[in-house]
Formats: sequence, C-alpha cells, structure tokens
Amino acid sequence: MPRARKGAARRQAKVRWFKAAKGNHGARRTQWRKVKEAVVRAGVYAYDHRRLLKRDYRRLWITRISAATAQRGMSYSRFIAGLKAASIDLNRKMLSEIAIADPKTFDQLVEQARAARPEAGTSAA
Repeated sequence: MPRARKGAARRQAKVRWFKAAKGNHGARRTQWRKVKEAVVRAGVYAYDHRRLLKRDYRRLWITRISAATAQRGMSYSRFIAGLKAASIDLNRKMLSEIAIADPKTFDQLVEQARAARPEAGTSAA
C-alpha cells in the first residue's frame, strides 16, 4: 500500500495562505514561497504598527495639551506636575478632549494645577 500524503489538507492550508496574500501584486500572490514570505512579513508589520498607533495617538494628545497650556501661559510639563500635585487623575486622551471641547473646564484645570504646584524656589533639595 502506498504511503498517504497530505492531499486535501495541504491544499486547504495553501488556500488559506493564498487568501491571506490577496491584494499583493505579481509573485507575492501567485508563487507559494513568495506568498509565505509576504504573509509572514505582513503579520510582522501589523504587530509593530498596532504598537506604533498607540504611540502616535499619545504624541498627538500631548501636542494638543501642550498647545492648550501654552495659550494659558503654562508649559506642558508644569501642567502635568501640577495635576499630579493636585491629585487630579485624568489621562492625556481625556485632557486633550477637554481642551478641545470644553475650554472653560480646561481653564479651571490649569488654575488648579497652577495653585497645587509648589513654587520652583521652595523645593526641598
């Protein structure tokens, strides 16, 4: 009796890879080895960019907060330090949304941060 080979299971596995390579051009969607390389590489890019997206959004929020605090005569770092001293726990996403949508509330936050922050000359160093 001849030995059994993978047969249908191999074809089904290849079909899954080829479906994942859909949208590529040329050999990257027609040749088996190139398809595998393209799909694996795409997975690596997807993994990396899921993390880069989080990084990019945080940079955007910080830029927005920095611009809003600069308009009110305060630096970003002093604003964040003042919020921490005042025990106000708002993440940067929410702070940027408040700065855009509700400037009066953001003004109050800046004043609270300014009041809670110890003066530069009175540090216990």
